[in-house]
Amino acid sequence: MLYEEKIPKTWLAITTVLYLVGIAAMGAGSLPDDIGLWLGLSAMFLVLIWVPFNAVPLSKYFFNRIRIDAQTLRVGRERIPLADLDPAGVHAASRQAVPTAPQRYATSLNTNAPVEARLVGGGWSVPMGMDSVVLTTRRGEALTIATRDRTAFLTALGRAVGAR
Repeated sequence: MLYEEKIPKTWLAITTVLYLVGIAAMGAGSLPDDIGLWLGLSAMFLVLIWVPFNAVPLSKYFFNRIRIDAQTLRVGRERIPLADLDPAGVHAASRQAVPTAPQRYATSLNTNAPVEARLVGGGWSVPMGMDSVVLTTRRGEALTIATRDRTAFLTALGRAVGAR
């Protein structure tokens, strides 16, 4: 594994701990007499509170996780052979200026922007606050990849593609 960009799991851990503490506190006062009611409320809080609060972090985990190995760039569910990427496009993207945090948020919030490249990974759009990198393949197809650490991603990808 040459590079792996994981999505932070802090929010997921906090909400899971809060859910478990709440369910345990409810259970301490009602178990074993009201086990049916406790199970029903546990399921209701899971579906109506925990899942909506964690839908975005979970989708980022599935659609925006990046891995680079010796042969493949994997973004979410998609696999792109490194041999298909244009090294000049990777190096050109690495020379671009790194956007600031407000610029990243403004870009990811702009839903009226023209679609310039296909978003890799299977998500609907670049998640709010994440940076995006546009790369080209040897066939001329433009690909947008959402990343948390643009510099580290492009450095690792440049080394992997440059070795080809």
